[in-house]
Amino acid sequence: MPNAMSFVPAALLVGGLALLASAHDQDRPEPVKPLETILAQVPGYTWERQEVDTNSQRVAGMDHYVARIYKRDTVPVWTLYVGYYKYQEQGHTIHSPRNCLPGAGWEAVESAELAVPGVQAKGSGKMNKYVLANRGAYAAVYYWYQGRGRIESNEYAVKLNLLKDAALHGRTEESLVRMVVPLDTRTDRSPEGVKRLVARADSFALAMAPRLAREVAGVMPAEPGR
Repeated sequence: MPNAMSFVPAALLVGGLALLASAHDQDRPEPVKPLETILAQVPGYTWERQEVDTNSQRVAGMDHYVARIYKRDTVPVWTLYVGYYKYQEQGHTIHSPRNCLPGAGWEAVESAELAVPGVQAKGSGKMNKYVLANRGAYAAVYYWYQGRGRIESNEYAVKLNLLKDAALHGRTEESLVRMVVPLDTRTDRSPEGVKRLVARADSFALAMAPRLAREVAGVMPAEPGR
Protein backbone atom coordinates (compact mmCIF):
# COMPACT_ATOMS: atom_id res chain seq x y z
CA MET A 1 0.00 0.00 0.00
CA PRO A 2 1.50 3.39 -0.93
CA ASN A 3 2.83 5.54 1.89
CA ALA A 4 0.70 8.64 2.36
CA MET A 5 3.78 10.81 2.12
CA SER A 6 4.31 9.65 -1.45
CA PHE A 7 1.28 11.71 -2.46
CA VAL A 8 2.61 14.95 -0.95
CA PRO A 9 4.55 16.21 -4.03
CA ALA A 10 1.57 15.58 -6.30
CA ALA A 11 -0.81 17.26 -3.87
CA LEU A 12 1.46 20.28 -3.59
CA LEU A 13 1.67 20.61 -7.36
CA VAL A 14 -2.09 20.26 -7.83
CA GLY A 15 -2.72 22.87 -5.16
CA GLY A 16 -0.03 25.05 -6.62
CA LEU A 17 -1.53 24.97 -10.08
CA ALA A 18 -4.81 26.11 -8.61
CA LEU A 19 -3.06 29.03 -6.94
CA LEU A 20 -1.23 29.96 -10.12
CA ALA A 21 -4.50 29.87 -12.03
CA SER A 22 -5.73 32.74 -9.88
CA ALA A 23 -2.46 34.70 -9.89
CA HIS A 24 -3.45 37.38 -12.39
CA ASP A 25 -1.94 40.37 -10.58
CA GLN A 26 1.69 39.39 -10.89
CA ASP A 27 4.41 41.81 -11.85
CA ARG A 28 5.79 41.07 -15.29
CA PRO A 29 9.30 42.56 -15.22
CA GLU A 30 11.37 42.79 -18.37
CA PRO A 31 15.05 41.79 -18.31
CA VAL A 32 17.24 44.64 -17.12
CA LYS A 33 19.61 44.00 -20.07
CA PRO A 34 19.05 42.19 -23.38
CA LEU A 35 19.62 38.45 -23.24
CA GLU A 36 21.91 38.87 -26.24
CA THR A 37 24.57 40.19 -23.84
CA ILE A 38 24.92 36.72 -22.28
CA LEU A 39 28.18 35.07 -23.40
CA ALA A 40 28.39 37.48 -26.32
CA GLN A 41 32.15 36.88 -26.42
CA VAL A 42 33.79 33.58 -25.47
CA PRO A 43 37.53 33.37 -26.17
CA GLY A 44 38.38 30.73 -28.75
CA TYR A 45 34.87 30.53 -30.20
CA THR A 46 32.74 32.21 -32.81
CA TRP A 47 28.97 31.82 -32.77
CA GLU A 48 25.88 31.87 -34.93
CA ARG A 49 22.41 32.79 -33.75
CA GLN A 50 19.78 30.05 -33.85
CA GLU A 51 16.17 30.97 -34.44
CA VAL A 52 13.28 29.30 -32.61
CA ASP A 53 10.35 29.01 -35.01
CA THR A 54 7.08 30.73 -34.21
CA ASN A 55 5.19 27.54 -33.33
CA SER A 56 7.94 26.37 -30.97
CA GLN A 57 7.96 29.79 -29.33
CA ARG A 58 4.22 29.56 -28.83
CA VAL A 59 4.49 26.11 -27.25
CA ALA A 60 7.48 27.00 -25.05
CA GLY A 61 5.93 30.33 -24.04
CA MET A 62 9.12 32.27 -23.35
CA ASP A 63 9.01 36.05 -23.61
CA HIS A 64 12.65 36.49 -24.60
CA TYR A 65 15.38 34.08 -25.57
CA VAL A 66 18.91 33.77 -26.84
CA ALA A 67 20.00 30.66 -28.74
CA ARG A 68 23.43 30.17 -30.27
CA ILE A 69 25.73 27.53 -31.66
CA TYR A 70 29.36 28.11 -30.75
CA LYS A 71 32.08 27.00 -33.14
CA ARG A 72 35.82 26.52 -33.11
CA ASP A 73 37.45 26.81 -36.53
CA THR A 74 33.97 26.55 -38.14
CA VAL A 75 33.30 23.24 -36.30
CA PRO A 76 30.16 23.27 -34.04
CA VAL A 77 31.23 22.52 -30.47
CA TRP A 78 28.33 23.42 -28.16
CA THR A 79 25.03 25.28 -28.02
CA LEU A 80 23.49 27.74 -25.59
CA TYR A 81 19.85 28.50 -24.89
CA VAL A 82 18.43 30.89 -22.30
CA GLY A 83 14.68 31.43 -22.27
CA TYR A 84 13.21 34.17 -20.08
CA TYR A 85 9.64 34.20 -18.72
CA LYS A 86 8.28 37.49 -17.36
CA TYR A 87 5.63 35.62 -15.38
CA GLN A 88 4.25 32.13 -14.97
CA GLU A 89 0.76 30.85 -14.37
CA GLN A 90 -1.24 27.72 -15.13
CA GLY A 91 -0.66 26.90 -18.79
CA HIS A 92 2.23 29.36 -19.01
CA THR A 93 5.21 27.84 -17.19
CA ILE A 94 8.70 26.72 -18.13
CA HIS A 95 8.71 23.30 -19.79
CA SER A 96 11.27 20.86 -18.41
CA PRO A 97 13.74 19.93 -21.17
CA ARG A 98 13.56 16.27 -20.20
CA ASN A 99 9.89 16.16 -21.19
CA CYS A 100 10.82 16.97 -24.79
CA LEU A 101 13.45 14.26 -25.22
CA PRO A 102 11.40 11.12 -26.00
CA GLY A 103 9.40 12.84 -28.73
CA ALA A 104 12.61 13.94 -30.42
CA GLY A 105 13.97 10.38 -30.39
CA TRP A 106 16.57 10.95 -27.67
CA GLU A 107 16.91 8.60 -24.74
CA ALA A 108 18.57 9.50 -21.45
CA VAL A 109 21.28 6.94 -20.67
CA GLU A 110 22.79 8.79 -17.71
CA SER A 111 21.66 11.53 -15.36
CA ALA A 112 23.10 13.37 -12.40
CA GLU A 113 23.17 16.71 -10.62
CA LEU A 114 26.31 18.85 -10.62
CA ALA A 115 27.02 21.86 -8.42
CA VAL A 116 27.44 25.16 -10.22
CA PRO A 117 30.80 26.16 -8.72
CA GLY A 118 31.79 29.59 -7.51
CA VAL A 119 28.31 31.15 -7.54
CA GLN A 120 26.49 32.46 -4.48
CA ALA A 121 22.73 31.98 -4.83
CA LYS A 122 19.75 30.64 -2.97
CA GLY A 123 18.36 27.28 -3.99
CA SER A 124 20.41 24.15 -4.48
CA GLY A 125 22.99 25.86 -6.69
CA LYS A 126 22.96 22.74 -8.90
CA MET A 127 22.40 21.93 -12.56
CA ASN A 128 20.95 18.84 -14.19
CA LYS A 129 23.14 16.68 -16.39
CA TYR A 130 21.77 14.22 -18.95
CA VAL A 131 23.71 12.06 -21.37
CA LEU A 132 21.48 11.36 -24.37
CA ALA A 133 21.64 8.75 -27.12
CA ASN A 134 19.84 8.66 -30.45
CA ARG A 135 20.76 6.04 -33.06
CA GLY A 136 24.43 6.08 -32.22
CA ALA A 137 24.67 9.82 -31.66
CA TYR A 138 25.39 11.13 -28.18
CA ALA A 139 25.12 14.49 -26.47
CA ALA A 140 25.55 15.85 -22.96
CA VAL A 141 22.90 18.32 -21.78
CA TYR A 142 23.27 20.63 -18.78
CA TYR A 143 20.45 22.86 -17.55
CA TRP A 144 19.08 24.69 -14.56
CA TYR A 145 16.37 27.19 -13.60
CA GLN A 146 17.44 30.66 -12.51
CA GLY A 147 15.43 33.56 -11.18
CA ARG A 148 14.46 35.58 -8.14
CA GLY A 149 17.91 34.99 -6.63
CA ARG A 150 17.90 31.19 -7.02
CA ILE A 151 19.70 28.57 -9.05
CA GLU A 152 17.77 25.30 -8.92
CA SER A 153 17.80 21.93 -10.66
CA ASN A 154 14.89 20.13 -9.01
CA GLU A 155 11.51 20.70 -10.66
CA TYR A 156 9.56 20.18 -7.41
CA ALA A 157 11.67 22.83 -5.68
CA VAL A 158 11.19 25.15 -8.66
CA LYS A 159 7.40 24.82 -8.41
CA LEU A 160 7.34 25.31 -4.65
CA ASN A 161 9.49 28.44 -4.90
CA LEU A 162 7.26 29.67 -7.70
CA LEU A 163 4.16 29.36 -5.52
CA LYS A 164 5.80 31.02 -2.54
CA ASP A 165 7.11 33.96 -4.53
CA ALA A 166 3.81 34.40 -6.37
CA ALA A 167 1.97 34.57 -3.05
CA LEU A 168 4.47 36.71 -1.13
CA HIS A 169 5.87 38.98 -3.82
CA GLY A 170 3.65 38.68 -6.90
CA ARG A 171 6.79 37.70 -8.86
CA THR A 172 7.38 34.53 -10.90
CA GLU A 173 9.93 35.61 -13.53
CA GLU A 174 12.49 32.92 -14.29
CA SER A 175 14.94 31.67 -16.91
CA LEU A 176 15.72 28.23 -18.24
CA VAL A 177 19.46 27.97 -18.87
CA ARG A 178 20.77 25.13 -21.05
CA MET A 179 24.04 24.04 -22.64
CA VAL A 180 24.32 21.10 -25.04
CA VAL A 181 27.65 19.48 -25.93
CA PRO A 182 27.49 16.97 -28.83
CA LEU A 183 29.86 14.04 -28.28
CA ASP A 184 32.00 13.14 -31.27
CA THR A 185 31.87 9.33 -31.24
CA ARG A 186 32.78 8.83 -34.90
CA THR A 187 36.10 7.18 -34.06
CA ASP A 188 35.14 5.45 -30.80
CA ARG A 189 31.63 4.48 -29.66
CA SER A 190 32.80 2.04 -27.01
CA PRO A 191 31.48 2.56 -23.46
CA GLU A 192 34.96 3.65 -22.41
CA GLY A 193 35.21 6.12 -25.30
CA VAL A 194 31.80 7.63 -24.53
CA LYS A 195 32.74 7.86 -20.85
CA ARG A 196 35.88 9.84 -21.72
CA LEU A 197 33.89 12.22 -23.91
CA VAL A 198 31.30 12.74 -21.16
CA ALA A 199 34.06 13.53 -18.66
CA ARG A 200 35.46 16.09 -21.08
CA ALA A 201 32.00 17.63 -21.54
CA ASP A 202 31.53 17.75 -17.76
CA SER A 203 34.79 19.65 -17.39
CA PHE A 204 33.70 22.14 -20.04
CA ALA A 205 30.25 22.64 -18.46
CA LEU A 206 31.69 23.11 -14.98
CA ALA A 207 34.17 25.66 -16.31
CA MET A 208 31.53 27.60 -18.27
CA ALA A 209 28.65 27.44 -15.78
CA PRO A 210 29.91 30.04 -13.26
CA ARG A 211 30.29 32.75 -15.89
CA LEU A 212 27.00 31.80 -17.51
CA ALA A 213 25.14 31.90 -14.19
CA ARG A 214 26.61 35.31 -13.32
CA GLU A 215 25.71 36.78 -16.72
CA VAL A 216 22.15 35.41 -16.51
CA ALA A 217 21.87 36.98 -13.06
CA GLY A 218 23.00 40.25 -14.65
CA VAL A 219 20.00 40.37 -16.98
CA MET A 220 17.46 39.26 -14.36
CA PRO A 221 15.40 41.78 -12.36
CA ALA A 222 16.46 42.39 -8.77
CA GLU A 223 15.62 39.68 -6.26
CA PRO A 224 12.26 40.31 -4.50
CA GLY A 225 12.75 42.17 -1.23
CA ARG A 226 15.93 43.93 -2.39
